[in-house]
Amino acid sequence: MSPDAFPGPVANVKQALTALGAEDTVTVFDSRVPTAAAAAAALGCDLAAITNSLVFDLAGTPLLILASGAARVDVHKVAARLGAGKIRRASPEFALKHTGQEVGGVAPVGHPEKIRTLLDESLKSHDLLWAGAGDHNSMFSITYKDLHRITDATELKVR
Repeated sequence: MSPDAFPGPVANVKQALTALGAEDTVTVFDSRVPTAAAAAAALGCDLAAITNSLVFDLAGTPLLILASGAARVDVHKVAARLGAGKIRRASPEFALKHTGQEVGGVAPVGHPEKIRTLLDESLKSHDLLWAGAGDHNSMFSITYKDLHRITDATELKVR
């Protein structure tokens, strides 16, 4: 498939990966993989190796938390660790506005502007991670070390 054949958000992710010195490992599935469980089933991997890109609203500013698909982010603990006010799950419209990607397909990269990002330390235990690649049918693989590098994320316990 030529790069022009990919939907805009996926093309943006592919471009961001290579621009940041990461390998373009984007895989497009025939069926949708909008949840960590669906992605793990399609890939035949551990649910905990799926990296959810979760968008939160921190006083009107986006906060991206890259969390294990097997974990639930504790927003109270994260807010306390950041010394921040209330963190709440972003609306689908807020997420789309700041990432250019729909909820369920948000990638760690490929956004219109850099977003403050936190990286769930529990993901370190996996040799290979899978993350959304901009839409509901696409994922890419990456190591924890490379994900940390390309996102410039702050490592943090999120639960």
